[in-house]
Formats: sequence, C-alpha cells, structure tokens
Amino acid sequence: MAFLGCAERQLVRPTPQMDVDQRFWVRVLLFENIKACTIKTPSGLTVLDDQTQTTLAYLNQSNLPVDAAASAGVITIGGQAYKAGSVIILPDNPHIFNINDSDYRGKLQLTVNPEGNSLTAVNLVPLEAYLASVVGAEMPSYWEPAALEAQAIAARTYCLYIKKRFGAGRRWDLRQTAANQMYPGLSAESAQTWKAVERTYGQVLVCRQPDGSEDIFPAYYGLACGGHTENSQNVFGDSFEPLKGVPCPYCCDVVKPEQFFWPMQQFSKAYVSDALLRRYPKLKQLEEITDIKAARLSDYGGFSRFTMVELAGSKGSDNLRAEDFRLTIDPNGRNFKSTVCQIVNLGDNWGFLSGRGWGHGVGMCQHGAEAMARAGKSSYQILSYYYPGSGILTLAY
Repeated sequence: MAFLGCAERQLVRPTPQMDVDQRFWVRVLLFENIKACTIKTPSGLTVLDDQTQTTLAYLNQSNLPVDAAASAGVITIGGQAYKAGSVIILPDNPHIFNINDSDYRGKLQLTVNPEGNSLTAVNLVPLEAYLASVVGAEMPSYWEPAALEAQAIAARTYCLYIKKRFGAGRRWDLRQTAANQMYPGLSAESAQTWKAVERTYGQVLVCRQPDGSEDIFPAYYGLACGGHTENSQNVFGDSFEPLKGVPCPYCCDVVKPEQFFWPMQQFSKAYVSDALLRRYPKLKQLEEITDIKAARLSDYGGFSRFTMVELAGSKGSDNLRAEDFRLTIDPNGRNFKSTVCQIVNLGDNWGFLSGRGWGHGVGMCQHGAEAMARAGKSSYQILSYYYPGSGILTLAY
C-alpha cells in the first residue's frame, strides 16, 4: 500500500467547517451525570429540539452566563423550560461555546438522563476541529512538525475507528479523557496543531482486513514504550497486522528520565483487593485477593512487559489483562505508569519496581516519533515504522 499525498491547504482554520458531512462529526462526551451547567457563547445561541431540529428559542446573550438544568424530565435553559428530552445548543459564528469554564467548538447537546434529574453533555464537533485540540493535548505543540503530523493521522484514525465500532450503540463516540483521547477543547489548540491537522487533512491509516479489503484500524499510541512496542492482541485482545510490536531504540533519546524509568510504587493490599473486586464482579468469587503474579510476559531481552496477571484468593484464582489491572489500581496511570515492571510482595503492600516506559505500549511511541522527527524522518516514515504494513488513505469530506 502506497502512501497518498495531500494537497497543501490553508494552514489555520479559525472556525470549524460546520457544513461538513455529518459522518465526519464527532460526538465527545463532556459530562455524563450533572444536575446543572453554565453555558456562555461569544455570540448568540439557538436552542433546537434534537429530534425535530426545530427552533425552540434564540438567546442573544453574548458572553453572559446561561444556566441549564434538568428536573422531572424537563430541561431548563436560561429560566425557560423545554419538554424535549434532548436539545442542541447552536452558537452563532464563530461557533464556540463555553460550558463550565471550558471552551469548545461546534455544538452542545444536552440530554435528560433516564431518571429525569440529570444531564449528559456532548460536544458535537467537526473531526478536523476536534483533532486540532487532541494533537495539542496528546503532544507538546513545540515538537517537530513531522511528529505532530504523525499524531494527527493516528488520532484521526483512532477516532473514526472507535466511532464506527462503538458510536452506533450510544449517544456519544468518545470520551474526552485518556480513556480514548485527551480533548480539552480550545485550550489545547495552537497554530502548530492546526498546521499539523491541515497538512494531513483527511488522512487515515488503513490495513488489509481478513476479507481482503482495506479499512481503518485502532491506531493506538502511547507516551513512551520503554524500548519495544507491544502486540495489541496481548493488551487489548484485537489483532491487526500493523499493531504488532516493534523495537524502539528512539524514545530513550528524548523522554525525560523520570518518564522512561520510574520509581517503585506501593499500594496497600486491602486497597488493591477492594478496587479489583469492586470493578470486576467476576473476581468476587475469590473473596479476597491474596496473591498476584505475572501470568504472561513479553520478553524483550533487557526487559519484559507482563500482559496478563494471575489473581489468587481463598476460593481459587482468575486471570486479568495487565492493562486493566494497572488502570484499576491507578486510574490515571500517572504513578503505576506501565506493566514493564516487577511485582513484589512487601507485606501489607504490593510493590511495583524497576518500572520502565509510560502507557500500554501499543502502536506509535510518541517520544519515539519525536526522536525520529528530529532525525529527519517524515510523518509517513514514522507511521510506517510504528504501524508496519499500514498505508494511508485520504478521505473526501
């Protein structure tokens, strides 16, 4: 599969393309269960019935806060009650809104939750505008252009894959957190991130599927792999040719020492057991987790990554994917940074020492991408290295 070029375009787009095909909009979950929120826009806003797309109201309150809340199945916005179960807040040009002190592009969908007294808030945003924020949140905007462009293509591919696979069954496509991709809105945008998005406009990674067709795949990426990326099947259970591990002699050259090698982390045995049993009901049969050991390891010579753990209790044992184990114990992953480490019994605590790398290790190593870019590699060369056997397709919006 050959990489396809993309024509040079205007490099800074101050407002999103509001007329882009709805297939290329993204629904980003901002808040799931909130009683109320405060909305502001730099211009007027229109309230639409989400089902009929009919106008319910127009509020000309530039930069003035408007409160929204749910009660008994009714949405109240600026003191006016609407019986529609879901409404769209459509800001006037430049199509920017602020919710609870954070700015976003596009539209805001507010939906009353089934119990009738809380709201789900979803940002409806054109894909390219979404990516301008994601790239700046996932990589420093001062990094090399080739690294930022590789990040834009990987993030675009991942977004569309997750939207396609999971979006149809729920009211949103992705979360705005590291559970999917970081998306803080306008605060992460910059001229550099817009330039990376524009220079890769519409480009996605594709690979050969079992039926012989070419399609997108989940283009995972992580901060620093620690020396070798991991096979996705070992971490997430999916199998795509470009998501097999590759050596990475690059990230060690640019990543901060405390991110490449991290100090021992300790968690109390009681906390670890409670956290795991609470999140995974199937483990309750163990009653209490008394022993933890690596059940499956990927050996890379100088280091190894455990990809499965065996959890033992008074009533037997069970296995759990290592990444699920890690993020249950440390949900933001900022302390227990990876599963490239050793598990040790420290009496009342479990210790994780000789830690290396940060993240799940699958797909593109972001610090490795920056190192390759500094060495003069293009975004296409970076992507073809970390996603071997992939190609690039340019979508028509």
